[in-house]
Amino acid sequence: MQELVPVLTEEEIERTIIRIAQSISLDYKDRDLILIGVLKGSFIFLSDLVRKLSIPVKIDFIQVSSYGYGTSPSESIELKNDVGIEIKGKDIIVIEDIVDTGFTLEYVINHLNNSEPASIKVCTLIDKLERRETDIKIDYSGHITKEGFLVGYGLDYAENFRNLPGIFHLKL
Repeated sequence: MQELVPVLTEEEIERTIIRIAQSISLDYKDRDLILIGVLKGSFIFLSDLVRKLSIPVKIDFIQVSSYGYGTSPSESIELKNDVGIEIKGKDIIVIEDIVDTGFTLEYVINHLNNSEPASIKVCTLIDKLERRETDIKIDYSGHITKEGFLVGYGLDYAENFRNLPGIFHLKL
């Protein structure tokens, strides 16, 4: 039987998003910023974040696959859908729901760098240090956690639980 243990409430997530949005808005005032959400997990976080920004931004998505239907990420990353707008010479912030091992994010950053953006920074709601295996710099971090398989607010287990308003540790 599965058990959901609360990690972040809806209200805590909203306060975190406001804090991150204020930082991004200040850092990118008067700049041409593109937010690139990593699908599928980032879509809820990105939609809430963009509505709290006080600056204009463009939005696009990239879809990669690394988890499949398990609880452990794979080092084998597959690009499913690429960004559709021109990013050459633009400032980019990659929006992730969670950074775990860092393999997916490292792949995405290397892929986007091939298009020669002016800069790439990373924003994640959850920075999970437990299994980090890459030297990825997180520029905007919402919540740091050390362990647990997390679901809710876009995070899933086998495509389930994305719709939960908070974030929970899933005990299988």
